[in-house]
Amino acid sequence: MSEAPAIAVLGLGEAGSAIAADLVRGGASVVGFDPARQAPDGVEGMPDARAAAESADVVLSVTSAPVALEIAETVAPVLAEGRLFADLNTAAPALKRELAAVVERSGAGFADVALLRGVSDWGIGTPSLVSGSGAERFAETFRRLGMPVTVVGPAAGEAAARKLARSVFMKGLAAAVGEALAAGERLGCEDWLRPDIEATLTGADARLLRRLVEGSRTHAARRVEEMAAAVAMLEELGVEPRVAAASEAWLRSLAESGVPR
Repeated sequence: MSEAPAIAVLGLGEAGSAIAADLVRGGASVVGFDPARQAPDGVEGMPDARAAAESADVVLSVTSAPVALEIAETVAPVLAEGRLFADLNTAAPALKRELAAVVERSGAGFADVALLRGVSDWGIGTPSLVSGSGAERFAETFRRLGMPVTVVGPAAGEAAARKLARSVFMKGLAAAVGEALAAGERLGCEDWLRPDIEATLTGADARLLRRLVEGSRTHAARRVEEMAAAVAMLEELGVEPRVAAASEAWLRSLAESGVPR
């Protein structure tokens, strides 16, 4: 691909617009399509997804998982050998494999791209993982444009799987923090609890991870009792104990089997 590739961005929401604008600043020629949003400055708006993809070296799908397959099927007929279709949506590995099959029938390469930070804050500098038949080409092109890209494998779905495994932690952490702070508010101690959580996260290191994992195995029986008490307290406070109850169940499985789940 040339030093200044022609790129089509399909989906100009918060993430797509941020990436498209940064690509323009990086010297790329960018066209875009979104049925509900205007193209940002420097990006040529196109009447539909197929028109946007026709003249592009690289097509970026930044829409959403529910419409990802429809987008791929729409633009696949105008793709050709030597072109690259990259799906940046958060989706299950099985869907990524299905997208790859649609795209690769046209002769184009497919890149399963997993964005690991909030794109609205990071833009083209968002760290990402990539896999698939077009992974190396995606990495070569977008590293030049400022994206930190790590190639994780040749199969579509490998990047998505890693991101979703991480999402279990990140979104689970968000849910746990939200539930804890709701309890703190009802108890009148949120002004103590919030800084305590912040300090714990700020000081997090490998020792904390070992304590969470290994400590849960070693002290599962005692921690079941602790979380059962937490569930009872939350119910008394009128806070639904979604995370606390799940934690109690997980610890109980460790206590009963001694095997990590």
